[in-house]
Amino acid sequence: MKTSAQGYRVAIVGASSLLGKELVTVLEERRFPVSQLITVGVEASEPDLPIIDLSADFGGVGEDLARVAFEEADAKARQAEVDFAFLANRSPQSASFLDSPESERRVVIDLGENLGPAQVEEVGGRSDEVLSVPFLDRVFSNGSVRDSKRFVSAHPAAIVISSLLLRLASRFQLRRAVGHVFGPASEIGPRAIEELQKQTVNVLSFQKFPQSVFGAQLAFNLLPRLGRARRGESQPYRDDLTYLEGRLRAQLRTYLRDRVPLPALRVIQVPVFYSLTVSLYVETAEPPDLASVGQALAGDRVLVRRLSDQAPSQINVTGTSDILVDAITADAEHPAGIWLWAAADNIRLAAVNAVEIAESLKDQGPPQNRRGTEKSHLM
Repeated sequence: MKTSAQGYRVAIVGASSLLGKELVTVLEERRFPVSQLITVGVEASEPDLPIIDLSADFGGVGEDLARVAFEEADAKARQAEVDFAFLANRSPQSASFLDSPESERRVVIDLGENLGPAQVEEVGGRSDEVLSVPFLDRVFSNGSVRDSKRFVSAHPAAIVISSLLLRLASRFQLRRAVGHVFGPASEIGPRAIEELQKQTVNVLSFQKFPQSVFGAQLAFNLLPRLGRARRGESQPYRDDLTYLEGRLRAQLRTYLRDRVPLPALRVIQVPVFYSLTVSLYVETAEPPDLASVGQALAGDRVLVRRLSDQAPSQINVTGTSDILVDAITADAEHPAGIWLWAAADNIRLAAVNAVEIAESLKDQGPPQNRRGTEKSHLM
């Protein structure tokens, strides 16, 4: 990324993750003014996209060296004078970055759920933390405090659902909504992508397949939850899909507030590498005109397809920040009910939303403390 002497000092924690790499790409594509870029890789548990080599040849010694290198890089990043800090992954290191004494002087944009579902519900009622979707905030004010220095970038599924419901509510009275989110392997991380690939190949060749990430066969399959509870285990069973559902509900409750009915929600793991899809049922007070529904939805970031167009899928949305919505259909049994199908690149949309938060803040004026042009990659 090219840096500018008149730019901002930017840190990306979790820079070797899928989301961290996409953040670097988006910052460059949108020409965000950067005078110094500090990148801190993810912890040793994510060796698939390394910034330092976590070769298996080193065994435990390699892991120890990686851990020491990360801790040193993390300490330098937290002590640096940073204007914008993007937290791209969920880890104890990211949490410590939030709580460091220097955090009072920087804008922190959290993409990695470092605030859990219970904490996210408090975001809307606190002056120091703002849940933000800038392209929606410009039209549907969420009461954000613009001088805040702590921001939570909404999950891409929450962005998709909020976009559809808020735009429909601007023209129709909504009664209820039900949504299914179909999550890709990239939502979990590189290890999930690798396991899905190996499962697909091994199932076709009638060989044993790994299931350490999904806890079951995902290839050619759908999963309502990951793994299973086991008797005698000291650690309580945690289903990542149920956890994600809780995170989405908390964000939707905070962001939508009382403006629309909160949707009943379910997350399904699908055998797809990238991009998520959402099936949303919405019921209005009166039977709506489908053409008017399409007009209400279309706009910034949302593209509505015609029946003559190809249906939106994970494939044709990859690499864009658009939300593709299929032609709206009416429910056969409920005249006031409509069905929406939407697709979005989960990694791209999340990264663009986070950078747009930073862009909305940089126009308020440059930070007081600037340094010369420098680019620093830690780890």
